[in-house]
Amino acid sequence: MTNTDHLKALGSSATKYAFDKPDPSLLETFGNPMAAVSGRGTIKIVAPEFTSLCPITGQPDFATIVVEYRPRDLCVESKSWKLYLGSFRNHGEFHESCIATITQALIDLLDPWELLVRGEFTPRGGIPFWPEIWYKRPEEGVTLNGN
Repeated sequence: MTNTDHLKALGSSATKYAFDKPDPSLLETFGNPMAAVSGRGTIKIVAPEFTSLCPITGQPDFATIVVEYRPRDLCVESKSWKLYLGSFRNHGEFHESCIATITQALIDLLDPWELLVRGEFTPRGGIPFWPEIWYKRPEEGVTLNGN
């Protein structure tokens, strides 16, 4: 059984909702229960009610956020995930930037083996945009982007 004593949002009746700025401090984790099994498990999360604002027009953008990851030691807790995605609601950011922000927050939080984040945004002007970032944890001693 996974220890959940450290979780603040899950089970709290005093949930605070913030909609104006993405806040990765809302994200919480728990130990990966699949780590005890041989092999690497995969977790897929589909959030069909993501909203943000166009930074130019202020019009709402709607998307399904799809996350697939192979956890190392930690998994993202679902209520904190919903609160984090909700923090984009009144925030102006381009589709691609939303996905980059979400991806970096999950990399920083989870340090996963692999991570895919895709935003399936509803069409704007008849054109759907589906930005996607695929991350693979570098092997020991290997750096990304030549750094």
